[in-house]
Amino acid sequence: MLDLKRLQRNLGYEFRDESLLVQSLTHRSAGARNNERLEFLGDAILGFEIAENLYREHPNASEGELSRARAQLVKRETLAAVARRLELGDYLVLGAGELRSGGQSRDSILSDAVEAIIAAVFVDADMESARALVRRILRKEILEISPEAQPKDAKTRLQEYLQAQGKSLPVYQVVAIEGSAHEQRFVVECRVESLGVTEQGEGASRRKAEQQAAYRALAKTGASDS
Repeated sequence: MLDLKRLQRNLGYEFRDESLLVQSLTHRSAGARNNERLEFLGDAILGFEIAENLYREHPNASEGELSRARAQLVKRETLAAVARRLELGDYLVLGAGELRSGGQSRDSILSDAVEAIIAAVFVDADMESARALVRRILRKEILEISPEAQPKDAKTRLQEYLQAQGKSLPVYQVVAIEGSAHEQRFVVECRVESLGVTEQGEGASRRKAEQQAAYRALAKTGASDS
């Protein structure tokens, strides 16, 4: 039996309807009543709270700097680190296949559970309670972030370089998806027709594969360190 009281103490929130917490921890592999819909809602609440926090706390940061800082705070790796701090892996409800493959330690499943819990608090109480939860569980990351110090990602740098040169923008295309459903690897092609450059990248998500492909294309331009 899961000690949900301990988890709620770690979250700093006590559920009126504990079944919402259970649902937020339940992966789709474990049944029809799972956390996918809650994850969808939690993603939006998280993004809004982080955006407003950055806007208010960093009045001198530009739109681009704020966007990069927000992306850093809401990305899968950050949320997975938060989940591990909360020891969420001990509470996840997974199907037999996911259990055997180590799903309780997978970044994607952990980060999805964080977003689902945020939404579960919203459904159980209200928006302010959900936003307060975001501030609590990401307090360390929020305090440490510096929008002005966030480097531009490779896709942004490549786009800005091409715009400065008056060249057409790159086209990204998924050329392959390899591996099983829970361990997929994406292969993405970045094509810059105006420069005659085509590079591929790969990663555990389409976003990561696109970034790697963009970095390799950028390197071909000689501007990768700019």
